[in-house]
Amino acid sequence: METISTIRSHGGVQGVYCHASSSTGTDMTFSVFVPPHAVGAVLPVVWYLSGLTCTHANVTDKGEYRRTCAELGLIFVAPDTSPRGDSVPDDPAGAYDLGLGAGFYVDATHAPWASHYRMWRYVMDELPGLIARAFPADMKRQGITGHSMGGHGALTAGLRYPERFRSVSAFAPIAAPSQVPWGEKALGAYLGADRAAWRGHDAVALIEDGARVPALLVDVGDADPFLDSQLRPELLQDACAAAAIDLTLRIQPGYDHSYHFVSTFMADHLRWHAERLQ
Repeated sequence: METISTIRSHGGVQGVYCHASSSTGTDMTFSVFVPPHAVGAVLPVVWYLSGLTCTHANVTDKGEYRRTCAELGLIFVAPDTSPRGDSVPDDPAGAYDLGLGAGFYVDATHAPWASHYRMWRYVMDELPGLIARAFPADMKRQGITGHSMGGHGALTAGLRYPERFRSVSAFAPIAAPSQVPWGEKALGAYLGADRAAWRGHDAVALIEDGARVPALLVDVGDADPFLDSQLRPELLQDACAAAAIDLTLRIQPGYDHSYHFVSTFMADHLRWHAERLQ
């Protein structure tokens, strides 16, 4: 692991790091904030998965999480959203919702994506191992959150690994990717035309198929331009109601899809995670 930068913030250290990933076959960059802590202490971890077109840098620069993480004693980890490099395929039409910056947190099975686009394996297996070795992280106390495409990733990770993630939340998640254009395009390209293969990466489908978590926190802005066409929180609400999952769905008046929205409610989410991880 190479340290790209470290800087003092709120008594802790914000770092950016790079390593050669065996999952993606590329170098991968991620950021970690470690709050102030006693020597020898291990701290709970909150994972943050970013959305379309983003890297680790979007939330690191604009997420406004460090003060609250320092107060609550939370490590905050932000991976990239896709493999990157000259050999990594991208959408030939240059679209933003497939290819670079749009890994959708799945392991692609179809060409040309399968050679590098193994983001599920990277985020669920490889990077946690590195975090456990290199940082004072208590891997028995993990929570996960994310925004948009990353909200989709956080929900599916929490539903598939409830024994690992003791807390799950999301900002403006793509709740049912099998039923919206973003998800249909990406899952079709990465996983193929068989929609049965998509269900393991669709929060609503996972709940329909029996996946359970104790509780979810989801925030969405009512001025989000993608609310009705891509996010579809009402489908998640219906699925959780049918499955008796305690969903706190907050439709925030006047907020859009940007990091102005995410940063406004970041502290709420971190406190929600801390209550379940301490």
